[in-house]
Amino acid sequence: MSSTRVVFELLFLTFFISGLMQLAHGEASAPARGIIDGKAIDQGVAYALMLVALLVTYILH
Repeated sequence: MSSTRVVFELLFLTFFISGLMQLAHGEASAPARGIIDGKAIDQGVAYALMLVALLVTYILH
């Protein structure tokens, strides 16, 4: 049980750090715009829903 938890925590940490790295690189190269990008909002909502689903699945198991 504990080894499964360690693997899950390492996997989660890897994806979390990977996401932070992508955000850092994307922000540096993105031009400054005053227009709200609908695709970025949709993607943000999708990431939030996936995180909620992951947490619910983790809590239920």
